Amino acid sequence: MDKLHTITGHTKIVGVIGAPVEHSRSPQMHNAALAKAGLDYIYVPFHVPTDAVAEAMGGFKALSVVGINVTLPHKQAVIPFLTSISREAELIGAVNTLTFTDGEIHGENTDAPGFLRALEEAGASVPVGKDVVVIGAGGSARAVVVALALANARSIVIANRTVSKAVALAEELSEKINVQEETGHKTIFKGIGLQDSRLPDAVSGCALLVNTASSSMDTTHPLLINPNWLQPSITVYDIVYTPPMTTLLTAADEKGCTIVGGIGMLVHQGAIAFERWTGVEPCVNTMREALS
Repeated sequence: MDKLHTITGHTKIVGVIGAPVEHSRSPQMHNAALAKAGLDYIYVPFHVPTDAVAEAMGGFKALSVVGINVTLPHKQAVIPFLTSISREAELIGAVNTLTFTDGEIHGENTDAPGFLRALEEAGASVPVGKDVVVIGAGGSARAVVVALALANARSIVIANRTVSKAVALAEELSEKINVQEETGHKTIFKGIGLQDSRLPDAVSGCALLVNTASSSMDTTHPLLINPNWLQPSITVYDIVYTPPMTTLLTAADEKGCTIVGGIGMLVHQGAIAFERWTGVEPCVNTMREALS
């Protein structure tokens, strides 16, 4: 049996808020990494009702909590209480990590950099100057698209079942992300439907295909794209981590594509938060093993 962490008046508190929060796997991941690093911290899940966000933020400040992860439905609700916000979080319109320092609260979204770290860890190149297709237009898609645009993707096609959502997201981010000014590169955004006649060519000609649709969790659900569109030169990234090998990844593997599963993004977004709070780089393998 693992030795229990001894909590004292010196123990620093980090955690996660949500409603519900019981399903979160972050406590096991972070507490394993904290123990591995020998840090006197404890990571705690806090159930915060939707009408109690303000009280929770004040309570965390009063109790000298060091950091908080934010999950649904609070990723937008915490923003009015922030002292500062990262560029990625501002563009995504959602925050998943809070850092409390000297009475101030800094908010960021580690999903975007975590997505890119996991891509690189898998041995795949960040698609600088290349074409990308993103399936889905929800909150996760926003983080992925922002990450790829700021990493200088040449074009990003957002394909979604509801066409209007894909078009709206493409238009919003095209307007918000002044990539020309920030990086000297301009990403082209396009929103289309999953039944659009342009999608087969977009997929077959892209360097990176990213699925953010939750339907990938259901192995009986039909694929949202035709696997015959996939070429061996494409990296296929499914951010869904349950199951680890989705139907899309299986099909892509059979086509000879480089594949990346969602567990890496989950681990790396957590690792970035860990670094912000502790100033220590965590053992990523320990975090990954804690989730298995």
